[in-house]
Amino acid sequence: MKNIRVIIWGFGAMGQGMADMLFNKKGVEIVGVCDRNPSFVGKKVTDVLERTDIASNVVVQADIEELLEKGKADLCLLATDSFVKGAYPKIRMILEHRINCISTAEEMAYPKAGEPELSRKMDEIAKANGVTVLGTGINPGFIMDLLVVALSGTMKDVTHIKANRVNSLSPFGPAVMEEQGVGIGLETFLEKRAKNELAGHVGFKESVHMIADALGVELSGFEQQMEPILTTVDRKSPYGDAKKGTLAGIHMTGQGKVGGKVMIDMHHPQQIEPLMEGTHTGDYIEIKGTPEINMAITPEIDGGIGTIAMCVNMIPHVINAKPGLKTMIDLPVPRAILGDMRDLLE
Repeated sequence: MKNIRVIIWGFGAMGQGMADMLFNKKGVEIVGVCDRNPSFVGKKVTDVLERTDIASNVVVQADIEELLEKGKADLCLLATDSFVKGAYPKIRMILEHRINCISTAEEMAYPKAGEPELSRKMDEIAKANGVTVLGTGINPGFIMDLLVVALSGTMKDVTHIKANRVNSLSPFGPAVMEEQGVGIGLETFLEKRAKNELAGHVGFKESVHMIADALGVELSGFEQQMEPILTTVDRKSPYGDAKKGTLAGIHMTGQGKVGGKVMIDMHHPQQIEPLMEGTHTGDYIEIKGTPEINMAITPEIDGGIGTIAMCVNMIPHVINAKPGLKTMIDLPVPRAILGDMRDLLE
């Protein structure tokens, strides 16, 4: 049986991490990588990763059209965007080349929550070409939505959900640093927030809608808020710095209402190097109902590694799925694949 053939589009922190992980897996091979970073283009992927233990002649290319035509891949890992509107043209191109797609775009975790029309189009295009598209990651995609849904499966009824993820932004690349306002001053933050120029955490709306749909309740409203996390010390991470008095990150909160009352309550303070000021990371889920559930994971599940692993580990499940747009509540439970990936193919 041939290896599962994968293209990676976007070779930043997440794309490189996926490549590094794939090189250690059985039954799968990287057949192409696309990125426009001039410091990467033309270089061997193994050289960029500084992997001297791998024999691969794949080089980073800037032309995705050429790569999709020549690659004849089974699946493309798309690690370029946060929003559906930005990812849509790329996803469409991938699907029209009859290649399955897994996207890291946060809104793609449950795209119909914010972009129902584009979601319908993606579903139609995928079905017309006999392939599948999925958006996933650590959050949204697992911690504050799929894990909540899974835990609720042990309950007779649910009255209130609180999900709280205290995490480090340090593993993520420059695009996330910009979205989170890392390193900007308070006045700049207030100006950008007023102009809606900061994304903060992208995914509350998607997570809330995923949970509501999975539980079969109808949302009567959704709201979210954004507050700055100012550092009192200089902080430095691989992809972003924050001087004393500037933003180390953003504290996002969000609420999903049912019948006018808050049923799903989200809290997500995220910042670079949180331990520098004594903030310990963790993932916490509290579900009121019968029986009550209180789950705590400390420290947090690593956001960078978690996102990389979720995307790679879902590869065979996406290939197996019926054509169309899928979400994490449509597919088998994610799991680490320690054996040959091809063994999971149907």
